[in-house]
Amino acid sequence: MSAELINVADIFGENVFNDTVMQERLPKKVYKNLRETIEEGNELDLATADVIAHEMKEWAIEKGATHYTHWFQPMTGVTAEKHDSFISAPLPSGKVLMSFSGKELIKGEPDASSFPSGGLRATFEARGYTAWDCTSPAFIRKDAGGATLCIPTAFCSYKGEALDQKTPLLRSMEAISVQALRLLCLFGNTTSKRVTPSVGPEQEYFLVDAEKFLQRKDLIYTGRTLFGAMPPKGQEMDDHYFGTIRQRVASYMKDINQELWKVGVPAKTQHNEVAPAQHELASIYSPANIAVDHNQLIMQTMKRVACQHGMKCLLHEKPFAGVNGSGKHNNWSLITDDGINMLDPGVTPHENTQFLLVLMCILKAVNKHADLLRESAADPGNDHRLGANEAPPAIISVFLGEQLADVMEQLVSTGEATHSIKGERLRTGVRTLPGLIKDATDRNRTSPFAFTGNKFEFRMVGSRDSIAAPNIVLNTIVAEAFSEACDVLEKADDFELALHDLIKEYATENQAIVFNGDGYSEAWVEEAERRGLPNIKSMVEAIPSMTTRKAVNLFEKFSVFTRAELESRAEIQYETYAKAINIEARTMIDMTSKQIIPAVMKYTKTLADTILAVKEAGADTSVQSELLENVSALLTETRDALESLVKVTDEAAHKEEGAVRANFYHTDVFPAMDVLRTPVDKLEMIVDKEVWPMPSYGDLIFEV
Repeated sequence: MSAELINVADIFGENVFNDTVMQERLPKKVYKNLRETIEEGNELDLATADVIAHEMKEWAIEKGATHYTHWFQPMTGVTAEKHDSFISAPLPSGKVLMSFSGKELIKGEPDASSFPSGGLRATFEARGYTAWDCTSPAFIRKDAGGATLCIPTAFCSYKGEALDQKTPLLRSMEAISVQALRLLCLFGNTTSKRVTPSVGPEQEYFLVDAEKFLQRKDLIYTGRTLFGAMPPKGQEMDDHYFGTIRQRVASYMKDINQELWKVGVPAKTQHNEVAPAQHELASIYSPANIAVDHNQLIMQTMKRVACQHGMKCLLHEKPFAGVNGSGKHNNWSLITDDGINMLDPGVTPHENTQFLLVLMCILKAVNKHADLLRESAADPGNDHRLGANEAPPAIISVFLGEQLADVMEQLVSTGEATHSIKGERLRTGVRTLPGLIKDATDRNRTSPFAFTGNKFEFRMVGSRDSIAAPNIVLNTIVAEAFSEACDVLEKADDFELALHDLIKEYATENQAIVFNGDGYSEAWVEEAERRGLPNIKSMVEAIPSMTTRKAVNLFEKFSVFTRAELESRAEIQYETYAKAINIEARTMIDMTSKQIIPAVMKYTKTLADTILAVKEAGADTSVQSELLENVSALLTETRDALESLVKVTDEAAHKEEGAVRANFYHTDVFPAMDVLRTPVDKLEMIVDKEVWPMPSYGDLIFEV
């Protein structure tokens, strides 16, 4: 279908069992019961579930589906699914019936022992359950395997422990809704019945040619290039960012949009990002759990459609050294069921005491739990990004902008906020341009947690990571701050006076977390240290924050995680880091031993043969001899570094599992990898391109 014939309104959600479809197909009583379950959390009875399952099955079959799957998000970072067909036992006639029961809709039973559990499940304890998340609509996915009905679910163990990302996310959403309603009630709001975290993620990614990708073992095994010299041009001309989209990429983006729209993902914005071959896709805001599901769909669809266009989609945070890596900006706000945005400052924020209390509670939450927020974005690939001049620093701070920072300063210095900075008219110097009113504040791309009008943008999240973890943390830490504020205000004899004092108290106590300046500067690192802000530079340094007494008390208070669940997740994080670095190290060893050293030896033989031939001709061989000497020296350096990496990688395998092994990979194996890369990248700049065994950076990022 050509782009001219596409009508987004016609295809959007056509493969989603959404509210419109449910109203059309379900009996009124059944539909009402389901809506009450979605909106009020009432338990769904089996008879109602049977009717829903039957209609869902009939709708799916009409769409060409033969199978269904409980689609869930274990602690692997990706989604999981087990497919069952709709066929039931054969009839005496030899025919089969197509059936799907309420029990099959509500509950599935995948093997729980084969997914990461951090010790919650032993190998012999195999039973686990998936439970239908009816707040996130089922959808039909169409691919080479045909059409499959995908049912979003949570995943837990036989004993009820959360083994996934969805379960604690739903718990945290309930926690913040309860506490936010308490806060709203203090301000006389008796109409709002629920508060939902609304999330809009921005997804960055790279596209490379599939044939070239398949010639790079490092990209295949690890998702990033472990070797590679920079081409003559990188991103320094700033000509790729927001530039004209290449036709091959534009065709890919068109197909991505159509596929996403069909499954109800509101893909909105697309553009070239800063680095060559880097792009971004952003979707419209959704409730947090649906946004998490949608972002997983986005990543899966990107990879699948890229293959159809002869390309590969790279979601690693740092696929190429020397150019910007990829992140995922998590835009977060709080919306009531009747449409109130609790983060909307209004025209005069200094007078909006409800907003000021919400804002100061968030500052308190971020200040108190900066370590947890940092850990929620911890990933082996993110260690390459955070702190570089392309992503927020590893230090958590909050950007408020001029207007709100000024209001906060008034509160701290005088105890009263009497005015708010207004947006001025934008002066362009061109009379024919329309008059524009500037926002009351600029933006700050160096801030990890920035207020951007009526939401906060958490910019630390890695490009391939689930956005569940940061939203679990955000929801829970803010729920705690709301709860503590309500505990004070609900007991107050004079509410207005107590409110005034509490806003000033929170502003004064948490001003250290506010920073509107350049987060990339060394001066900020020094200033942050003086302020007492944590600077957690690596994933292995961040993991312990999950199991502190402070963290355990927080998550257990709001029933988001138990201590055992937190300890298991910390164990999984250590294991993930160790395995990721081990795979990278062994891939480097394999590539160096089997590809790079043989290629360089072949080149040195060619040089040696050339020197002999030139000598026989009586000509000067100084250039060839010098080149051979340089290459041989680098080859020796490569061999020595390879031997060191082999030794330290083998040693890592014998370290105690968990924190000890992960830290050894961080402090010993990873630096040895950098030592090996240095001479190899120099060799790439010398050795004949026809001999070099893999595509260069220039081949990968400029030839898409």
